[in-house]
Amino acid sequence: MVDKDLTTSSIIIFDGACILCARSIQFILDHEKDKLFRFTTLGGDYAKTLKLEKHFNAEIPDSILLYENGQIYTESTAILKIAKQLKAPYRFLSIAMIFPSFIRNPIYRFVAKNRYRWFGQKEDHCRWVPPEEKGRFLD
Repeated sequence: MVDKDLTTSSIIIFDGACILCARSIQFILDHEKDKLFRFTTLGGDYAKTLKLEKHFNAEIPDSILLYENGQIYTESTAILKIAKQLKAPYRFLSIAMIFPSFIRNPIYRFVAKNRYRWFGQKEDHCRWVPPEEKGRFLD
């Protein structure tokens, strides 16, 4: 069962083997406005539990998902909702939400589909986390 304290958190679920995703998480840690986000990998225990309870497919080829206020956000919507919580000027990227998802999502899918080819894939699935941030990573 999903921890009740976590249901009020904004949780970023990412592909732990994806170098682009790992760099994106590091970027978020470096530029978030408040320490709002928690993090877990798509293959982690928390994502598996959430998958069962919320009926989402943790195997979809997304690089990053956002679980917030009991909802799962995917593709460009997840990215832009995350951007909204970053410091300026990055938070202004969220203005792209004015475009409908049928315009935004094909761009997202193109990058997601090619991310391993362009950025590579980690062999060992491990990530470096600054010691002061370890408590924000689930699993």
